[in-house]
Amino acid sequence: MGRTKNKLTGDEMKKLQIQMNGRSDEFQTPKEAILVLLPYLKKNWVILENAWGKGHLAKHLQEEGFKVVSEGDFDIIITNPPYSKKEEWLENCYKQNKPFALLMPLTALEGKKRGELYRKYGISLIIPNKRFNFETPSGKGSGAWFQTAWFCWKLNLPNQLNFVELNRK
Repeated sequence: MGRTKNKLTGDEMKKLQIQMNGRSDEFQTPKEAILVLLPYLKKNWVILENAWGKGHLAKHLQEEGFKVVSEGDFDIIITNPPYSKKEEWLENCYKQNKPFALLMPLTALEGKKRGELYRKYGISLIIPNKRFNFETPSGKGSGAWFQTAWFCWKLNLPNQLNFVELNRK
């Protein structure tokens, strides 16, 4: 599949841009979180990462050879959105009509509005067998107190629920 062009409007970017002020939404993505996603990504895809934070997720993807942008033309959205705004991000991602992978807590399956979105558009999950060590505002983190998964759409995953093994260190 070749790259298709799509530009976000200013309003859409404002809705999707993260606004972090030391809140609990600051969970910087560890490299191990993208390892489970890599087999489903096409190397020629331009990735939109628009919840940049400290740039860890973008850096990890770039290290794997991907072109990552924070705005403009893209083929797929891959991000770790602010969890307090997960519903808004999910809705906006569906509106883009492009593949996406959002790293969110498993509790993002809950909720009336999100349930309506999942029923309308569909969703597949990549669920690792362990919790990730996110960097938080207080410094390097330990295992999160919540389980996360990649909430994916249009990635042609083999199953709706994809359980993956990560080696514990």
